[in-house]
Amino acid sequence: MNLNDLNLQPTSARPATLMPVFFIGHGSPMNALESNEFTAGWQSAGASIPTPGAILCISAHWETRSTQVTAMPKPRTIHDFSGFPDALYQVQYPAPGSPQVALETREQLLPFLAEPDHNWGLDHGCWSVLKHMFPNADIPVIQLSLDHTLSPEGHYNLAKQLAGLRRRGVLVMGSGNIVHNLRTINWHNPAGGHEWALEANEKIKNLILGNDHRSLISYHTLGAEIQRSVPTPEHFLPLLYALALREEHESITLFNDHLVYGSISMTSIKIN
Repeated sequence: MNLNDLNLQPTSARPATLMPVFFIGHGSPMNALESNEFTAGWQSAGASIPTPGAILCISAHWETRSTQVTAMPKPRTIHDFSGFPDALYQVQYPAPGSPQVALETREQLLPFLAEPDHNWGLDHGCWSVLKHMFPNADIPVIQLSLDHTLSPEGHYNLAKQLAGLRRRGVLVMGSGNIVHNLRTINWHNPAGGHEWALEANEKIKNLILGNDHRSLISYHTLGAEIQRSVPTPEHFLPLLYALALREEHESITLFNDHLVYGSISMTSIKIN
């Protein structure tokens, strides 16, 4: 069984070329309810590409002890947060799953072993963005977990195995934030960043645009401002998944390139 079972072979709407890759700075789950510059950026991003046959999302909000792939036909919408307005808990993103794409993803990842998951679903790092990119929720979506036992280099090498999916109509999307320090949020600065966060964001962007993946894999060695901006790895690692899939001829475009609340970067990238 392979992706041809989902009619993912090239069509006039989906040419036989590489699907783009995204890294999305997703920020607050409240973006699912709002209409702002970031949601507009996501809408434009979704409209700028051929319609995917399926979407593979690597979200900061699904960490496991091994690599896992959602494999259920109807993933649930997970409200994995607390303290938000009731309306946010009513949001559903009823996209289908795809056991077939999950199986193909597991095969692509070999020799890395990935287990099928039938319990997780779609977390807010995934659906709060896709709700704006693909509001009809009619494209199959699966998630790939972050194995917290892997090193950054291990994640990068695993991500490279996903390259074949891009030629089969699958959109690969990492979702996190390249600056993400909840302990230093400044609620009085909704449209700006701390000086150290701005410096870290610029340094990381320059490394992205310079294709210096080796330095980004070793981000913890890049200075105090980046250590402060990335106190835990889960929101940074999805960036490595996107970068690992860039091919030599492809360009990188930045969008939604702003910091909010002092220490959250919404900076996103498109690779194509």
